[in-house]
Amino acid sequence: MIVDGHEIEISRIDGAAPTLVFLHEGLGSVSAWRDFPARVAERTKLGAMIYSRWGYGKSDPVTLPRPLTYMHDEARVLPELLDSTAIESAILVGHSDGASIALLAAGHPRVRGLVLFAPHVFVEDVSVTSIEAARIAYETTDLRSKLARHHADVDGAFWGWNRAWLDPGFRAWNIESCLPLVRVPTLLVQGRDDPYGTLAQLDAIERGVSAPVTRLVLDRCGHAPHRDHPEACLDAIAGFVQSLQG
Repeated sequence: MIVDGHEIEISRIDGAAPTLVFLHEGLGSVSAWRDFPARVAERTKLGAMIYSRWGYGKSDPVTLPRPLTYMHDEARVLPELLDSTAIESAILVGHSDGASIALLAAGHPRVRGLVLFAPHVFVEDVSVTSIEAARIAYETTDLRSKLARHHADVDGAFWGWNRAWLDPGFRAWNIESCLPLVRVPTLLVQGRDDPYGTLAQLDAIERGVSAPVTRLVLDRCGHAPHRDHPEACLDAIAGFVQSLQG
């Protein structure tokens, strides 16, 4: 499917409305979600749409360097994606970068709610330190070969994300001013051991948004709560969806 001039990889799961729209992390893709979207769709009986953003998965390769506004750019084209896939009502399920994009896109009238795993709304020192460690791992370990299972252009996917976050200009990235535009119920999920961000991110979101917020903070959990504690995440999403439908 062509979105904003680029061929985008999309996978669909049939089900009821609203549709769960999955927005992956900075190194994610359709396949990197594994079976989690299918499990959420089965549990909630909702339809789902999973896609790889430009430069990820089997979508068109990205042009490097990515602009430091790349998350804003992705939020801008999300309405076109919803139009192209005939999604009239959506719950955005975002992880990390995808969670931030979901926050930026939450003002679209078709968005009914947000489920956000490890969201970030500003840059923390711990984030930069871990992303620098990821750069070293990509150059010196088997990380590249592991990521290549999920990306046709693995170097474009990795360096597009890594170099943007490590650009000195990116330290000023902050979307807290956009949070009052979020007027839909939001579920926040964070691991206490997340090496890429702290609970200060959740605090800022809860202070800033203009709608009810539910928090789930998980012990012994890193940057991917849906992989570290899938059952707890499924329970939380099922309860959240039920509250939207009630």
